[in-house]
Amino acid sequence: MKGMRAVDLMSSPVYVVKTTDNVAYARNLMLKHRVSRLPVMEEEELRGIITKKDVAYRLRQAEPVWRRRPIDRVPVEVLMVPDPITVSPATSTRDIAAIMLDKNISGLPVVENGTIAGIVTKRDLMRSAYLRGLKATVGDVMSEAVTVNRYHSLDHIIDTMRSKDDKIIVVNDDGSLAGIITETNLAFYDYLNERMDIPRKEVTLLRKSEPAGQKRYRYVVEVSAVAEDVMSRPVITIPPDASLQDAVGLMLENQINSLVVVEDGEIRGMLKRDDIIKEVAK
Repeated sequence: MKGMRAVDLMSSPVYVVKTTDNVAYARNLMLKHRVSRLPVMEEEELRGIITKKDVAYRLRQAEPVWRRRPIDRVPVEVLMVPDPITVSPATSTRDIAAIMLDKNISGLPVVENGTIAGIVTKRDLMRSAYLRGLKATVGDVMSEAVTVNRYHSLDHIIDTMRSKDDKIIVVNDDGSLAGIITETNLAFYDYLNERMDIPRKEVTLLRKSEPAGQKRYRYVVEVSAVAEDVMSRPVITIPPDASLQDAVGLMLENQINSLVVVEDGEIRGMLKRDDIIKEVAK
């Protein structure tokens, strides 16, 4: 497998958008074709790339007002990453994995003679026969779990995801597993279809009225969408002693990029696609 190159892994043809297309159109194109990123073209020139993460992080309510216009009135060039890194058809699998990890990107346009020939993504790497040689277990490579409570606000979730650059595990008050939140959950959340107004709801929390007092249900102030509104459930889990081969198969079968690692009913960590790709880059 050492001879595998970008041309062996890439997807083609590539779905693209123009700089002047709106974000709603780009988002719908991602949904329709089940892709997470789109090269942005100006005539025949590659100008940028827009990803579901770019759309997801735009939801933070504290962003400037001009960023919160309905997404059918925001041009792609406002959110795109300009001048994306590209690779040639001859770039090796190991080099592709190293670039993705070093630059923290999930997709690389493959350019030949100034023209986009395809795009290679982390998902393409996961599907490659290259991974069949990995011998490690889930526990060998898993990451620390990043958690939030099911009632944490959308702003808190996005801030946590940005600071950790990570997916988030949602837990109940007793610490048990409730759900998981990824960029996909945020980027494709339903209320984005028409407008950027954030739905509001009342949340009832069980709180003690005084340190030694009885627990009572108390209504708190209305809040915008919370973790339980955007999380996915049920969550696919895996034990730490499972092989990476099993983990890859589970991710591909369920079309997900992470697994919550659980042992004896307790959350031990998270296995992410990047944890596996690091093994490829070695």
